[in-house]
Amino acid sequence: MVGNTLMARDYKDEYSKFQSSDEEKKNRAKRNKNRRAATKAKRVSKGDGKDIDHKDGNPQNNSASNLRVVPKGVNRGKH
Repeated sequence: MVGNTLMARDYKDEYSKFQSSDEEKKNRAKRNKNRRAATKAKRVSKGDGKDIDHKDGNPQNNSASNLRVVPKGVNRGKH
């Protein structure tokens, strides 16, 4: 919020500058793969409010010791 005016997010611009990069697409695919694996292992379920957290913040590091299930607020509040 700037002054009394509310600034709207420009989602198209965000996507074109960040989310559409090859590296970010690979990171997103890794996060999705980990979520599917955790769902299959019954560690998480749809709508449970949980995220798969990479303890070191690196989505490419998918070792079991680096992954944990945490509430969304904990995971998204880390950064």
